[in-house]
Amino acid sequence: MQKYRHMFLICLLLVAPFCIASTELTVVDTAGEPFSGAVVEIFHPNFNVVSASTDKPAVMEQVNQQFKPLILIVRQNSQVIFPNSDSVKHHVYSFSKAKRFQLRLYKEQIPDPITFDKDGVVAIGCNIHDWMSGFIYVAKSKFVKQTNQQGKVTFELPPGNYTYQVWHPRFNEADIGVVQNLDITSKQDSANVTFKLTESLYPNITQDADEFGDY
Repeated sequence: MQKYRHMFLICLLLVAPFCIASTELTVVDTAGEPFSGAVVEIFHPNFNVVSASTDKPAVMEQVNQQFKPLILIVRQNSQVIFPNSDSVKHHVYSFSKAKRFQLRLYKEQIPDPITFDKDGVVAIGCNIHDWMSGFIYVAKSKFVKQTNQQGKVTFELPPGNYTYQVWHPRFNEADIGVVQNLDITSKQDSANVTFKLTESLYPNITQDADEFGDY
């Protein structure tokens, strides 16, 4: 009997590292209301992006003089193309630390893809249409998603000691870059975490055209 007990314990130790916990994280504002569209990135040294992406380029499109989507999530070393579906020319640029670039006036012809090799947030705009605003979130981790309409996002995580951050352009500086701990044990098959903002949100982002929109 003792022999079989030892064998069971050995098997348990071998299987435990491969257990997966369904981890649900909810983002709420200062009033406790769910916040949709927030980017949640979970970090662990074993699951960071270390090699160049072989995926097809991601797409940040220009439609009705707006960037679509407002927030584009890509993993580090990914490429992004910027097709212009408008009838007017655009001049796309960014001065962000994570990626500085500019695509001078163009319309039909799609410029070559841009490689985003540094993690961080890249704010983009149009040098002609000032109201156009978009963001490319370059993730270092493989675990990154946006919250749904209920402010929730779910990850399947193996046991380990993680950290996570939450970001959105409407967040106050006090809530950006805040590192939170997230520990998943081999005994867990699920986990629920809530991230509550400490400061009020900035006004909603609008991309309304002005009288020079037909340039």
